[in-house]
Amino acid sequence: MGKITVETCDIEGLKIITPTVLGDARGYFCETYNYNDYKEAGIPQIFVQDNQSASKKGVLRGLHFQKEFPQDKLVRVIRGEVFDVAVDLREGSETFGKWYGVLLSEENKKQFFVPKNFAHGFLVLSDYAEFCYKCTEFYYPNDQGGLIYNDPDIGVEWPIPEGMELIMAERDTKWEGIAQYKKNSLGR
Repeated sequence: MGKITVETCDIEGLKIITPTVLGDARGYFCETYNYNDYKEAGIPQIFVQDNQSASKKGVLRGLHFQKEFPQDKLVRVIRGEVFDVAVDLREGSETFGKWYGVLLSEENKKQFFVPKNFAHGFLVLSDYAEFCYKCTEFYYPNDQGGLIYNDPDIGVEWPIPEGMELIMAERDTKWEGIAQYKKNSLGR
C-alpha cells in the first residue's frame, strides 16, 4: 500500500482516506484512486458511476440515500471546502441514527468512504466548491430518500457560521426525521 493512509471512524464502515501527495516546484501529483490500494485497505467495491457538482457558499445538499438501490460512495473535494456528513441507516447497527462529519478540501485532499445504507450530505464552507464522488450503484431518481438536515434526533453539528444563509433544494427542506424513517422503512 503506502500510497494512501486510511483512518477508521467512530462508526464502523466509514473511512477517511488521505492520498500520498508528491510535490515539487512544478506543483503536485497524487493518485486519487487505485483499485488495488483500496482493496488492500478494505474497500474492494467496484465503482460504476462518477459524479461532480459545483456549489456556492452556504449550499447544503442532503441528507440523501437510495432506498432499493443503495450506493457505496467515495467522495472528495477538488476545489474549495465542505463539511461532509454520513448518518448510519443500517438496520440492527449499534450506531443506527448516529452521524459522523469530516472536513474535505482541496488542500487536505482527504476522501470519505460512505458505505451503503448511510444518508449523506454536505455543507459548502468556501465561496465555491467542486465535489466529486464515485458510486457503486447507478442513480435512480425515483429511488431517492432523505432525512431532514436538522433533525434533533440525529443532532448533526453543522459548522454554520453566524450570518450564513443556507441554500437548499426545496425537497431537502421537506424530508422527515429519523423517527419517521424508522417507522416507515423499518416497521417500528
